Amino acid sequence: MSINTVNYPTPVTVNGYSCKNCTDVDNAKRNIDPSHPKDGPFGVNKQDHAKPGTASGAKPVVTFGGVLAHVAASTGPSQTPTATQGQKLDVRA
Repeated sequence: MSINTVNYPTPVTVNGYSCKNCTDVDNAKRNIDPSHPKDGPFGVNKQDHAKPGTASGAKPVVTFGGVLAHVAASTGPSQTPTATQGQKLDVRA
């Protein structure tokens, strides 16, 4: 097997995994996620892959100031309602 790999012009899908080169294809054929090959087949050795900005103690990407300083940042569609929700901000000119 060659160590040098060249990325395909267009990614291919093998076993549901997006593959950019022949190494990714070989891993996908063995049910190893090419984006996390150290996890092993079917992710048996899976470790927590924290996305950037989600680790504990991470600073928020956006910090509101001024009039919006008291508004909490959204955590996504599944967040529970808070007392500050329902406030409206008219952004029309």
